[in-house]
Amino acid sequence: MTKKIGFGGGCHWCTEAYFQSLKGVEKVEQGWISAVTPNEAFSEAVIVHYNEHVIALDILISIHLHTHASTKNHSFREKYRSAVYIFDSTIEATKDIIAAQQKDFKELIITQVLPFKAFKKNSEKQQNYFKKHKEGHFCQKYISPKLQWIEKEYLNYFKPIK
Repeated sequence: MTKKIGFGGGCHWCTEAYFQSLKGVEKVEQGWISAVTPNEAFSEAVIVHYNEHVIALDILISIHLHTHASTKNHSFREKYRSAVYIFDSTIEATKDIIAAQQKDFKELIITQVLPFKAFKKNSEKQQNYFKKHKEGHFCQKYISPKLQWIEKEYLNYFKPIK
């Protein structure tokens, strides 16, 4: 069964690539997500469509927390809100998954669990950014090292991006 979840926290080019590299992820939509008040401002994020029989929500959340500054409250948090956006009634279960991940971090995880409100897709030119610019400086500096980490830490779920 295909489910969907939103993730925000860092650059949506990066976040898109991380989730495109996972088995069980069927589609990644890149753009901006808005949540309910007081988090209605649009923030860079992705919507991940995944097969829950291939990859579990806790694996997706773990990868998300480990691939962006999920413990840092910096000056760009409105543009890069650290969040998991929920499309159903799993807010408490999602909070529990995040709480269980805290053991992996020295600092407190600040990632919010928010009800999804709206999505604005990025332009076609920006979609599949890593696939189009793999050899570029930005991708080599920021995306490739984290893809290597995902491959190492989550080998059973990793698929190379073509």
